[in-house]
Amino acid sequence: MFSGIVEEAATVVALEQEQDNLHLTLRCSFARELKIDQSVAHNGVCLTVVRQEGDCYTVTAIRETLEKSNLGGLQVGDLVNLERSMRMDALLDGHMVQGHVDQTAVCTRVDEAEGSWYYTFEYDPSRGNITVEKGSVAVNGVSLTVVNSQRGSFQVAIIPYTYEHTNFHRIAEGTRVNLEFDIVGKYITQMLRGYMESGQIDLLLGGKKQ
Repeated sequence: MFSGIVEEAATVVALEQEQDNLHLTLRCSFARELKIDQSVAHNGVCLTVVRQEGDCYTVTAIRETLEKSNLGGLQVGDLVNLERSMRMDALLDGHMVQGHVDQTAVCTRVDEAEGSWYYTFEYDPSRGNITVEKGSVAVNGVSLTVVNSQRGSFQVAIIPYTYEHTNFHRIAEGTRVNLEFDIVGKYITQMLRGYMESGQIDLLLGGKKQ
């Protein structure tokens, strides 16, 4: 479990393809603190540390992960947002993030706003995912508040600290990002869809099925 509070933007130093898997080696300031089998979120994707050496470590992404996220498009020199898993006694500064990317989105616009930035993202709404005004969403693993929520698109506001300490300063029009939608919203959406498909929506609303 994660909170969406990024610790550092790590640099990709090596990529190794092995059959359908991709081994990613990254350099970060806390690499020496990592242990084999430890979970770390990479652009919001939970991956397991498989090797650690000096100020670098390696994780492995399988084909499913590469197809459902933007990790397959990484190149040496790219920055990846990192977050270690939450401690149970820690404050929840962001929101509940599982590290399971739901789908990707494309940045369609970046607007400067007197010291901050507004990013607009568009995604395929046919998968059933939604955002709500002032709700939470994780973009590349960063916990953010939704503004201007529309079907298939939304905006987020980025303050200078987030801009500088995550890979948001490298996101431009056309950049593909990972999205993890609010876990509570996903369960409610799935439940409503099940009632509607079974024709029992009236029961959910307190009425009687005709």
